[in-house]
Amino acid sequence: MSASNLLVELFVEELPPKALKKLGESFAQVLADSLKAQGLAGADSVATAFASPRRLAVLVTSVLAKAADQSVQQKLMPASVGLNAEGQATPALLKKLAALGAGPEVVSSLKRLPDGKAEALFFDSIKAGASLSEGLQKALDETLSKLPIPKVMNYQLEQGPGADFQPGWTSVNFVRPAHGLVALHGDQVVSVGALGLVSGRNTQGHRFEAKVNPVVLQNADTYADQLMQEGAVIASFEARRDEISRQLKLAAIKAGTNLHPIDDGALLDEVTALVERPNVLTGRFEEAFLEVPQECLILTMKANQKYFPLLDASGKLTNQFLIVSNISPDDASAVVGGNERVVRPRLADAKFFFDQDRKKTLESRVVGLSKVVYHGKLGTQGERAERVRAIAKSLVESLGQASLAANVDTAARLAKIDLLTDMVGEFPELQGIMGGYYARHDGLGDQVAQAIEDHYKPRFAGDELPRDLVGVVVALADKLETLVGLFGIGQLPTGDKDPFALRRHALGVIRMLIERDLPLNLEPTLRQAAAAFGVKITDATPALTDFIYDRLAGSLREQGYSAQEVDAVLALRPQRLADIGQRLAAVRAFAALPEAGSLAAANKRVGNILKKVEGTVEAKVDAALLKEPAEAALYDALTMAAAKAVAAFEQGDYTASLQALAVLKTPVDAFFDGVMVNAEDAALRTNRLGLLASLHQAMNRVADLSRLAA
Repeated sequence: MSASNLLVELFVEELPPKALKKLGESFAQVLADSLKAQGLAGADSVATAFASPRRLAVLVTSVLAKAADQSVQQKLMPASVGLNAEGQATPALLKKLAALGAGPEVVSSLKRLPDGKAEALFFDSIKAGASLSEGLQKALDETLSKLPIPKVMNYQLEQGPGADFQPGWTSVNFVRPAHGLVALHGDQVVSVGALGLVSGRNTQGHRFEAKVNPVVLQNADTYADQLMQEGAVIASFEARRDEISRQLKLAAIKAGTNLHPIDDGALLDEVTALVERPNVLTGRFEEAFLEVPQECLILTMKANQKYFPLLDASGKLTNQFLIVSNISPDDASAVVGGNERVVRPRLADAKFFFDQDRKKTLESRVVGLSKVVYHGKLGTQGERAERVRAIAKSLVESLGQASLAANVDTAARLAKIDLLTDMVGEFPELQGIMGGYYARHDGLGDQVAQAIEDHYKPRFAGDELPRDLVGVVVALADKLETLVGLFGIGQLPTGDKDPFALRRHALGVIRMLIERDLPLNLEPTLRQAAAAFGVKITDATPALTDFIYDRLAGSLREQGYSAQEVDAVLALRPQRLADIGQRLAAVRAFAALPEAGSLAAANKRVGNILKKVEGTVEAKVDAALLKEPAEAALYDALTMAAAKAVAAFEQGDYTASLQALAVLKTPVDAFFDGVMVNAEDAALRTNRLGLLASLHQAMNRVADLSRLAA
């Protein structure tokens, strides 16, 4: 059966730019998967997605005009129900066959096959393969229903199929009004319909620069080339993105030595979704605006105008920016001039906000925090700031860093003040950053300014940590206040919903404790933070501790540690998170030893024995009661090995601590082979259990080695 490539395109009004990439990928993937499921495309068929501001399309290779027929075996009913004693069809069987479009003549061809304890009747038939028109219609309907549309529009159709169609009376729900549908199998139009449209071979090119409109597609395979040559449109999202990136780099080189456009993948994706054929141009603004913090200027150019600011080799903003235009006139001066006129008021607003904000010190704004609600159950931002100060103070004391106390307290008290400034009111993304600038302007010093700027860090996965210990303490206090407070009022994340970003805050706490090697114990630190709330909350330290260890486990697995390694270390709930990397390395080294498997299994066995004992078993041994040679040998080996393991553990050499236990394999195996733990004599039984408890204690100081057992 012959196969050709299939093109499907939906031509619409301008799609939401931030959603275009996902819409294009979904349109291609779901439609291709549906065709494969119906047997119209093979497993090796390739789907190529196209997505531009005004179209979603897919090219699927090797699509059949008709799917192959399929043999179908259908269970009808138990043989005892379908056939009477003489083997004749019962009315129930005849009725079932009639529903399937078969008559009494097929009764003799029915198969009797085992079905559990009895036999059932099965009917073999041939199911005709779907035609491409039928299959594509089903695939298209499924694709449109599954598109990840951010917000649906409701609009009335102007035209539709049928002579009795009345314009304005039929409504359609879709992401944007659709105006064209193309379905080409090779060079043949496939008859399908969607959103009030009937398929054809005509599409539209660039609004202003297409050589012809409409573009009449000759063949599915000529789609991208015809759109480019005749329609002045780069249909592929990826190809258009690459072209923009290429032009940005070239324009930066032409603009000056060592200049480069800001690296922002999200902005590049958004601009790719705004243009059909990009043309990068260079604009300028007055150098006087460079007196404003560059973060403000960059943000307003990116967020409001979708420009790419140009930076020098040191990352400093210049007064040039790159414009990605959707038109390519012979003389681009009017386009450049228009964009320069548009950006100027935006930059002037930023300069005005910056100048106005500096007229008031951060200190003079402190009282204003008491008028800003943070949370209905947790009070105002002013109350929150006081809690952060209290937590930061306790952290300084726990760290033994009294010399930092004054700067930490100042930074914690002023960290949220920039929320009251005009600049942050206009650009919330600049919170913290502007506080740092205003702190320097107020003469508060670099340590305080950096801590204010850094206290939101890390803002996201992979973000940098605060630059110095003052910033780390304030950032840690801020995140602990959020976690402890919201857990304390029951505002826990559920499923994929985490409105207060508590998972991100927990990972931030974990990273600072580990990467800054802070000598803080987790649970006492959480309880100190809870104390700052007084009676406002219920102490939820146990639940929050579990939450943090869960986040830590996931993070460690993402870093390449195995589930067994992570479980072994975190089962002990080590309070000093900074030690966890060393513990994991020690477990990995221990697991590589030939004795590891046997010792892990023995450790698991010991744990199970001790769990079954009523009451607490003391890790205490009376050497005089060691009657069997095997238990005496284990006691002697354990005494020597445990001493070495403890000494290495106390020196922080966890690898040596675990490896010191390797010598226990032979005596442990001999003990379980030759000694009955649950002896009839109570004194012997207690002593042997004490020996096992001592062994268990020695083996689980660094990690729970039983978790390594297969």
